[in-house]
Amino acid sequence: MRHLLVVAHGSRREASNEEVRQLAAALAPRARGRFDAVSCAFLEIAGPSIPEGIEAAVLAGAAEVVVLPYFLSAGRHVAEDIPREVDAKRLEHPQVSIQVTPYLGLASGVSDMVLDLADAR
Repeated sequence: MRHLLVVAHGSRREASNEEVRQLAAALAPRARGRFDAVSCAFLEIAGPSIPEGIEAAVLAGAAEVVVLPYFLSAGRHVAEDIPREVDAKRLEHPQVSIQVTPYLGLASGVSDMVLDLADAR
């Protein structure tokens, strides 16, 4: 089973965390054929945490967990914190492929989305 875990920062504003949960739910049917399951996790403040999200995927039978950092730039969280948390789970589950993708801000369509949003009135 292949599992996509969308990882966001987490917010004290619960509505923001809920937006990420809704994104994961919306991605699930669109991901069919690529991923068997889609969920989200948070770096801090909100739950589930990254370790909890990976653990849930493994317990659900994932042989591969793809961690997608839902961040626009490669700050400390993307460059250090997320990889550190993922590395710890890799040690716990060596039989599972746990990979971190490039962060969202590197996606080729982001610059077009920014311009589209800026141009929308």
